[in-house]
Amino acid sequence: MIAFLGMGLLGSNFTKALLRKGEQVQVWNRTASRASALEHFGAKAYAAVADAVKGVSRIHVTLKDDASVNEVLEQALPGLAPGAVIIDHTTTSKEGAIARTQAWAARGYTYFHVPVFMGPANALEGTGYMLVSGDQSLIASWEPVLAGMTGKVINFGPETGRAAAVKLIGNNFLVAFTAGIADTLGLAKSLDVPLADINTLFDSWNPGAMLPARLKRMTSGDYSQPSWELNMARKDTQLFLDAAARANVPLVVIPAIAAEMDRWIAKGHGGEDWVVIGKDNLPTT
Repeated sequence: MIAFLGMGLLGSNFTKALLRKGEQVQVWNRTASRASALEHFGAKAYAAVADAVKGVSRIHVTLKDDASVNEVLEQALPGLAPGAVIIDHTTTSKEGAIARTQAWAARGYTYFHVPVFMGPANALEGTGYMLVSGDQSLIASWEPVLAGMTGKVINFGPETGRAAAVKLIGNNFLVAFTAGIADTLGLAKSLDVPLADINTLFDSWNPGAMLPARLKRMTSGDYSQPSWELNMARKDTQLFLDAAARANVPLVVIPAIAAEMDRWIAKGHGGEDWVVIGKDNLPTT
């Protein structure tokens, strides 16, 4: 018997996938209709979260944030079976994941933070990525179960909260990437380039393939052999800004990048590779 708390797009599809495998699943959602809708697929819905977790040893959580996880788990406490394992897929703060791991252990329960890079389709199909860290014996015992829910489980080692941190790093990249696409479309609009031509460009040229090499170059600490000088990158960036300004199309990300380029040029790095603008943000090795 499994309990699933949080019947959003991710939680509901996780539940459907478990039901397809013949699992018995008890579900709860703050908006009760979302939970009751899963009864059509074979789940048992409960109006009270404490009732939803009764009689189960494994509880999955897919909620909004630290506050909602804390609130719902407190409400679930009266119904929790001794020694129950709480598997939380919510994207939360690193500090919150650490605090919950410790607090629930003190109460006699296992809280296991397992954030995901999975959309609703992945949850239904059992594809995508789950991130884990912390107690390695716990991970070893639960990895087969988690692997059955996703395409790959990535273990980031024994530090509690590391998985939460890596999830935030990944989401940061996705936010920056998407905002960059928005500015790219804005520049295309400014230059009267149709969407079909943008699709043709990126169907043939995949800048994502450059990511590993770009990351290696940025983190090398040596920017003296440029493939694209900062001065030249800044020149092109001004062309973006000028074109958008003439067409009265707002860009969001590019102006901030231009300001950062100017800061590094003023410090005397104009002749170096432009990835030097990330130098101050390098993490420890």
